[in-house]
Amino acid sequence: MNYTNSPIQQVTFNKQKYFIKRDDLLNSDFSGNKARKFYYYLINDFPNIKKVVSFGSSQSNAMYSLSVLCKLKNWQFDYYVDHTASFLKENPVGNYKYAIKNGMNIIEGSLPDFFDNETLFISEGGAVVEASFGVEILANEIKSWVDKNSIKNLKIFLPSGTGTTALYLQKFLPFEVLTCACVGDESYLKKQFEELEKDNFPTIVQKEKKYHFGKLYKEFYDIHNELLKQTNIEFDLLYDSLGWLCFENYLKQLEKKDDMTFLYIHQGGIIGNESMLDRYKYKYHLI
Repeated sequence: MNYTNSPIQQVTFNKQKYFIKRDDLLNSDFSGNKARKFYYYLINDFPNIKKVVSFGSSQSNAMYSLSVLCKLKNWQFDYYVDHTASFLKENPVGNYKYAIKNGMNIIEGSLPDFFDNETLFISEGGAVVEASFGVEILANEIKSWVDKNSIKNLKIFLPSGTGTTALYLQKFLPFEVLTCACVGDESYLKKQFEELEKDNFPTIVQKEKKYHFGKLYKEFYDIHNELLKQTNIEFDLLYDSLGWLCFENYLKQLEKKDDMTFLYIHQGGIIGNESMLDRYKYKYHLI
């Protein structure tokens, strides 16, 4: 099974040339930034571990990826949530549906106070030092591509939840890594960086307006469809839509960009689009 070396594809979007690191194509079950973050756990042996515990929302991309990891490793997976909507329980869809199929135990309530030595705790969204292992491999793939193709003045963009992938990419790359805060604001994202590293942070691109994570915005749906139409690539509605809005806005403000190369890192998370598209169609009465 291949969980590394995703292809890089050139596209044109709104008359601007981009390269896309297709981390959505790493593996049908284990892809995107979560595959990079959890790669350490996938390829190393943990002889004492029988169970993984994590927490977050009931439609989290990380939740689904962890369910795949635990299935592959034959580990029990307990996932804690504050609440699961009764409609979702009755009509499973997206990440929730497939994580349950993979054997996840979803538990409403607080995390236990302590874990035994047979339990591996992975914090929300994979914001752990171990994530650096897989992200360094991603960084090395980008460096190889740069060397092979004599790429000049590279700028790399990816949207952030916890910011872990962007943070470690900046640590391992000599190029500027740009990101935007999808969960919370810019100060929240900087705090997330500081929990893992002391300095050398990615550049946080400001959003044009405040967005609440998980809420539906027509511009997210519109840019998602435009990207699909113009590039023939499906992106994640939750992170990538905001990422592209911020990236395009950033490029508009750049004075000299003719000699620059722009690489966008696809976040994976396409399974989550199933539930997101249903919500968009219902809210905006779309066919």
